[in-house]
Amino acid sequence: MRIGNPKEIHREEKRVALSPAGVDALVKAGHTVFIQTGAGIESHFTDDQYRAVGASIIYNVDEVFQRSEMIVKVAPLTEQEVDLLQDEQIVFSFHYLAVGKKNILEKLLRKKITAIAYELIEKDDQLPVLQSMSEIAGQLAVQVGERYLSDFSNSRGVLMGGIPGVAPAAVVIIGAGVAGFNAAYSAHSRGAHVIVLDKDLRRLRRINADISKNITTVAANPYTIARGAKFADLLIGAVQIKAEKAPHIVTEEMVKSMKKGAVIVDVSIDQGGCVETSRPTTHSDPVFIMHDVIHYCVPNMPALVSRTASYGLNNASIDYIMEIADNGLSRALLGNAGLAQGVCTFNGFCSNENIAEAFSMEYRRLHIFSTN
Repeated sequence: MRIGNPKEIHREEKRVALSPAGVDALVKAGHTVFIQTGAGIESHFTDDQYRAVGASIIYNVDEVFQRSEMIVKVAPLTEQEVDLLQDEQIVFSFHYLAVGKKNILEKLLRKKITAIAYELIEKDDQLPVLQSMSEIAGQLAVQVGERYLSDFSNSRGVLMGGIPGVAPAAVVIIGAGVAGFNAAYSAHSRGAHVIVLDKDLRRLRRINADISKNITTVAANPYTIARGAKFADLLIGAVQIKAEKAPHIVTEEMVKSMKKGAVIVDVSIDQGGCVETSRPTTHSDPVFIMHDVIHYCVPNMPALVSRTASYGLNNASIDYIMEIADNGLSRALLGNAGLAQGVCTFNGFCSNENIAEAFSMEYRRLHIFSTN
């Protein structure tokens, strides 16, 4: 199969879908890989490294799209990229279509694109590709939160771990999934007073069993979330709902009740944000202040550590990319139900019920016929 990896054009996206190791595996399996020149440069992968493992370096983005049967990328498709897609192509990416633009979805349907979302691929009731990025985002949430607690003109001037005689920062984490778990681990290791809220008591038990019983775990509901917001020096929103827009479980009134100079890191901003006052920011302009609270709401947080994130993404996704390349689309989707769960659009129809509902579109279950 012919596989193309264009250079990301999304603002400040530094990750790349295929590392040289991933290209090496695909080429050795007999596939052709087109890498747009400079695609890996922000992750410190050079064109020469890709050439050395058999990639064809392409200098024109149009050519990458025109020559490829499958496109692999990272950031959600822009309108410019959707226009470059060829009819009936396969596209691996983070799509987040439920919070995307309706016209992008409509174009995918008109071109009969098979859009496979990394964030929806399942394995053993987990989301393995999304998990790798959530692990990074959870750790980064604490790092950036720590920075703005201490190194910002309007910050509270609080040391995360405190000192003898002075209390540590109160870190309140809403959501105990992968991102929340990693945030709790990171904050606890820095000596913070950590409180984790979630509706799922099994997740809270895992926090206490696998990290520490010294972490306070609380069943999440509007009352406990409001109390947590008022107490927090650093509030991390780590709510994830598969293929849906994140609900605003932290209301504007709760934000108004927070301490002056407190920090919010909304990890859920990729899905619209779980804090009512959140709006997407960028790596070059990452924060804004509302109601005297510092908000950090960068959608592509893992791009801060682009090399680590690119390796993690490639490690988690390469088997799925290889499965389609080796077996063809139909056989791969028939043989792997978890991969099929990642398909958002197929043969001109929306094949994810939540995405279809978000835009009042017709939903059709994925229906694959064997090519044998």
